[in-house]
Amino acid sequence: MADKKFPLTSFSSVALHAAGSENAEYSHLTPIYATSTFTFDTAQQGMERFAGKDKENIYSRWGNPTFKAAEQTIAALEAFGLKDAGGNPLQLKALLHASGQAAMTTMFMSLLKTGDNIMSHFSLYGGTYELMHKVLEANGINTIIVDMRDLNLVEDTIKKNKIKLLHIETPANPTIQCVDIEAVSKLAKQHDIIVTVDNTFATPYLQQPFKYDVDFVFHSTTKFLNGHGSAIGGVLIGKDIEFMKTKAWKWHALLGGNANPFDAYLLIQGMKTLEVRMDRHCSNAEKVAAFLSNHNGVAHVNYTGLESHPDYTIAKKQMAHFGPMMSFELKGGLEAGKKFIDKLQMCVRAVSLGTADTLLSHPASMTHYSVPREERIRFGITDGLIRMSVGIENVNDILNDLEQAMG
Repeated sequence: MADKKFPLTSFSSVALHAAGSENAEYSHLTPIYATSTFTFDTAQQGMERFAGKDKENIYSRWGNPTFKAAEQTIAALEAFGLKDAGGNPLQLKALLHASGQAAMTTMFMSLLKTGDNIMSHFSLYGGTYELMHKVLEANGINTIIVDMRDLNLVEDTIKKNKIKLLHIETPANPTIQCVDIEAVSKLAKQHDIIVTVDNTFATPYLQQPFKYDVDFVFHSTTKFLNGHGSAIGGVLIGKDIEFMKTKAWKWHALLGGNANPFDAYLLIQGMKTLEVRMDRHCSNAEKVAAFLSNHNGVAHVNYTGLESHPDYTIAKKQMAHFGPMMSFELKGGLEAGKKFIDKLQMCVRAVSLGTADTLLSHPASMTHYSVPREERIRFGITDGLIRMSVGIENVNDILNDLEQAMG
């Protein structure tokens, strides 16, 4: 039998093989363990499992072999090529959830308590914003929103408030603003503040936040990691292995936000093509951004690959590529945005992102509808803003559809 410790030297190999291949009945693919519970050979074995810290073979709300394979792959991708403080390969622990919101809830609830303060950047995903201002606030956890691209403002806010956790979403949804992870994390560490990062838009292929000494990374696996819009999921990854196996796992299990075996299986299959998909996504996005930035019907384009973008330098520093996500402001505001969305023929009208096909949405009437208008505008989410997740179709077909929809 081949040595199981054979070193994997490329991202794509890790995506395909990080979880190993010791599957039941020599199955080539990780099986779908569609079971609610697991059996014990003896009472002693059951006692040993319950006494242990790795409980994936007891009850599927607690863990499942299909979940474990997905978790191992995601952890390996986020850690790929990184070292810990001792110069050893970075070890991470991941917990798979039923949705991104479930993973984020575990993250916040396991780290925070009544009276704590969070600081975060404006222009957050609508679900994150609501979780902070409705659920966390109702439990006595306060959120302070600032422009975290302004490091002086970040430092001043830290000095004036007792901040427990600093949450970064970069690139941000839907304005594609980028926060300097390294600079903000360094500042936070000087004040013993926990740093969490939403890495959904970038994926570990384009951006690895653990490189900059953050504590936790979160993904909505529904998006680029799955890549096909076939399953909902979320994951929380941490470098404090003991915390992830104990307190984080306990909150995860008690909140009941566990994944399901079929969705985990689909996620595993999707991640196998992450690198090749992202390369095509990014290549297409560059061409789409160039087209939009020169179109008479477009007021401006939010894409970090354009040197005119205020966060171009930050994105270039911390991302391997500028990514597949962008947004653009149509001249004519709300009515122009609605008309454009209605005229699309190939590109898909949908509020998600990260699928193989191109998706466009109108945040003002969709993902950020519940955010008060004055706050949306302040965050840069204007009435005519269109968010675009560029797919892997032939780029000429994407451009042709955009052209006719703006005609």
